[in-house]
Amino acid sequence: MSGSVLRLAATVLFVASCGLIAQPAAASLPQSDGEGRELPSLAPMIEEVGPAVVNISTRGTAEVRQHPFANDPFFRRFFDMPDQPQQRETQSLGSGVIVDAENGIILTNHHVIKNADEISVQLQDNRRYEAEVVGSDEQTDVAVIRIDAENLKQITLADSDEIRVGDFVVAIGNPFGLDHTVTSGIVSGLGRALQGSGQRIEDFIQTDAAINPGNSGGALVTLDGRLVGINTAILGRSGNIGIGFAIPTNLARGIMDQIMDDGQVRRGRLGVSVQNLTPEFADAMDIDRRDGALVTQVAPNSAAEEAGIEEGDVITRVNDRPITSIRELVTRIGLLRVGESVSIELLREGETLTVEAVIGDPEETTVSAEDLHPKLEGASFTELDERSPLFGRVEGVLVEDVSGRSPASRHLREGDVITSVNRQAVRNLAEFQEAVEDADTLVLNVRRGEGALFVLIR
Repeated sequence: MSGSVLRLAATVLFVASCGLIAQPAAASLPQSDGEGRELPSLAPMIEEVGPAVVNISTRGTAEVRQHPFANDPFFRRFFDMPDQPQQRETQSLGSGVIVDAENGIILTNHHVIKNADEISVQLQDNRRYEAEVVGSDEQTDVAVIRIDAENLKQITLADSDEIRVGDFVVAIGNPFGLDHTVTSGIVSGLGRALQGSGQRIEDFIQTDAAINPGNSGGALVTLDGRLVGINTAILGRSGNIGIGFAIPTNLARGIMDQIMDDGQVRRGRLGVSVQNLTPEFADAMDIDRRDGALVTQVAPNSAAEEAGIEEGDVITRVNDRPITSIRELVTRIGLLRVGESVSIELLREGETLTVEAVIGDPEETTVSAEDLHPKLEGASFTELDERSPLFGRVEGVLVEDVSGRSPASRHLREGDVITSVNRQAVRNLAEFQEAVEDADTLVLNVRRGEGALFVLIR
């Protein structure tokens, strides 16, 4: 036996003997080396939970993004451009986890089943079923699908809030289409977010257990076989480099519950603009704290205003969870349902206060283009708040939705932030409505991701 194998076996035996990991029969049954000596093995646990991990394959179509001039008949004739397909066929491979055997409910990633017209689920025993989408949420990358099958095996969900950096974990999935591949490692970090991920809500578990394309939607389990996360992403495009990410079970379960109850996820709104509290700001404002979310603006008639939150307050906790940055505030609020009560701890002029807020409905502040300007038809707008990644960084109006092939779709995208109209700054929805009213030509300054552009609408 090689030295590396002996060291691994010794490490697992030491950890187990110290009582640092749960030791149910499934995880601690030994194997023999052929000479009567017993060695630790994860095989019994894998055999127990493996049937709950499934292979997902999809077929579908997606819109082909084209330059706006490509839709102009004059432009096409002038340059003798051939007709181009408006859609392309898509295929994807991924994984899923059965969490309710009786009802055939499977958790997976939104990006695994996105644009799918057909979803096929293959079980470990090679049975294959067509699946239907119960619901999906792009911002958390969680999707729920259902199959009509009997004799399914489900996995037990763990409390992901209890996991710690250094805990041993096992990833099970179908990387590169290789059925039921198992890799192991430890929890490398908690509360991770990926750069440039747009409006996604992220609170990832980081692990060095090998995760590769096709693992998406698969299981990240503890050594006693409980689901602690849904594998979702890797860092880098070339495959595993020892940095993988999983959606915590508690986050995925909350999204699944909303989907099962309402068929969709209705994300609530607190109604504040904030910026990260830095040591420099803390010193300048004589605040006895070095992190948190500093409130810069409170939207009129919002949940925050009704709760008594004021400009200059520092939000330090939400439902007893610490808040050290804008991202953490966005995640905590973004996972709450409309109408849900939330406890918010504030620091105001050196005193700690706790207020109760009732999360508002964003649809109550949404304005459609029909009420604004005919040239913006197909778009809807709302106040810029914690739902946007530009929240706390700029002032403006959020483009909440854009219908496909509408007049607005030629110029605007969902998630854009309009900061000025005809060189006039707009800080909120009321100023935006006033600025576009009766205007023949619209010159919009748009923030899109990390860039900015002017949009001319005649």
